[in-house]
Amino acid sequence: MKKSMLLGGLTLTATLLLAGCGKSDDVLVVGTNAAFPPFEYVGGQSGDEIKGFDIDLAKQIAKDAGKTLKVENMKFDSLIVALNSGKIDFIASGMTITAERQANVNFSEPYYEATQVVLVNKDNKDNKDNNSINTLEDIKGKHFAVQLGTTADIMSKKYTQNITAFNTGFEAIMELKNSKVDLVLFDSEPAANYLAKNPELKMIKLDFPAEFYGFAVSKEQPELLASINKTLANMKADGQYQTLVSAHIK
Repeated sequence: MKKSMLLGGLTLTATLLLAGCGKSDDVLVVGTNAAFPPFEYVGGQSGDEIKGFDIDLAKQIAKDAGKTLKVENMKFDSLIVALNSGKIDFIASGMTITAERQANVNFSEPYYEATQVVLVNKDNKDNKDNNSINTLEDIKGKHFAVQLGTTADIMSKKYTQNITAFNTGFEAIMELKNSKVDLVLFDSEPAANYLAKNPELKMIKLDFPAEFYGFAVSKEQPELLASINKTLANMKADGQYQTLVSAHIK
């Protein structure tokens, strides 16, 4: 998960510059965790290209800044550390804007609204053959699987102390499918994506609060933050943003 992956548009010259002396002035480095479809995931014809809604937004951000985009794929819980150590320029990884994170980084204007949902096995029933989970009360004390460092990881502690955290959502889903946990707490769109590929699971929507994703930038880079916000505003105004929503989020 720590290895770097270059998008097809990265030229050989830029690659050599990066290899020889760290970040180049004409390259914008975005950090992500490419296990969060449809926002970021590994795919493409080569099978190792990082794609997704966030990545397409990041490409436009780099283009507007007159730079080439380089994508660094890493563990989600290491992204903010990498940002503040200067290894990456910004984070595009379905990252929810929270007060705790805002203490360490600045966020762009919100670009997507999400919520948490619960995934369970389809045979999850009570003794009357009804769903055993219908309210937030019903998840208290259950064994949760979550992705490490995510909002779900943080939120789950309100409901249970029995939590198993994984580096990726995929690993959490596998733990559920193997009946080693009671449920997975996950963001709604990635949950729907995994559900489509795992018909033995089902989604339960509960009364969780709305969340808003933002791009994270070092507090020492106000110019980059302003540039990102300008790109987002322009994309929403000219229809590019909605086109990407339609292409990635069903």
